[in-house]
Amino acid sequence: MHDPDLRRPSARARWGLAALLVLAGSAHAACPSTDWSREAMATWKAESDMRLDTGRRDALVSTLVDCLASPDPVLRDGLGYEGLQILMRGNALDHERLRALRDRLQAMLDAPDPQGVARPFAVLVLSEVARTDRIAPWMSADERAAMVDRAAAYLASVDDYRGFDRAIGWRHGVAHGADWTMQLAMNPALERPQLDRLRDAVAVQAVPSVGHAYVFGEPERLARPLLFIAKRGLHTDAEWSAWFAALSTALDDPTRAWKDEVWLAKRHDLAAFLRVLYLEAGLSQDPGIAKLRPGILAALKALP
Repeated sequence: MHDPDLRRPSARARWGLAALLVLAGSAHAACPSTDWSREAMATWKAESDMRLDTGRRDALVSTLVDCLASPDPVLRDGLGYEGLQILMRGNALDHERLRALRDRLQAMLDAPDPQGVARPFAVLVLSEVARTDRIAPWMSADERAAMVDRAAAYLASVDDYRGFDRAIGWRHGVAHGADWTMQLAMNPALERPQLDRLRDAVAVQAVPSVGHAYVFGEPERLARPLLFIAKRGLHTDAEWSAWFAALSTALDDPTRAWKDEVWLAKRHDLAAFLRVLYLEAGLSQDPGIAKLRPGILAALKALP
């Protein structure tokens, strides 16, 4: 990526920026900040001005990241996430700033999140970071592999299934984790073992063991990375059929069938996931996606 307004910083300046962004994440959240008020951020977003000087832009990035932890959905979603998305899709961040942003966001996944909003929105922005590497590669193979591991681990570990709340807005940890997984799955640089890691994470949340019934569109979001994995054509029909058959084992206990809330929720989720994929696979002309059809159909027929 090239930004005519940014000169390549010195090594000392690059490390200084990375340290600033990471350390800022461990301090108290500053959204709005003394550098960027709510009104200033909203005005900037409306104009999408990419001509900010380096210091002003760095302060904006830091403030927008802090906004991801705000319980106010306008600050968190409308300004924090959307503002960072604008910057990245406008090629406004050089590679070192993208690295610093990635590291700070990943640090948020390990930090306390009392409102339950910071982690899922850090993940949503990480999906945009992954997208930048897909569009114009800048990560090393090791960096990309590490991100695959983080994304798969996050998606598989989500246990907060809250979606939309009238006061707080969206949390949507599973859907945002699926978006991060999708952006990585779309990257042609990933190899089969990495795709398998992502696919296994999707399986965990396709039929949650806790028996949570999805109502906020999660099956559709979880289906997307699977379709892009299938498009690579690296798995056989038999391998996909075995994968879908393994999902169906969640309903194998006949003593709980139709008389247990957890079992019913699992059936609901599995059926929703399979039907989304059945529709997508039926409409697609892609030969890789066509390999999904026998396994999906067999799993649908096997539903109790």
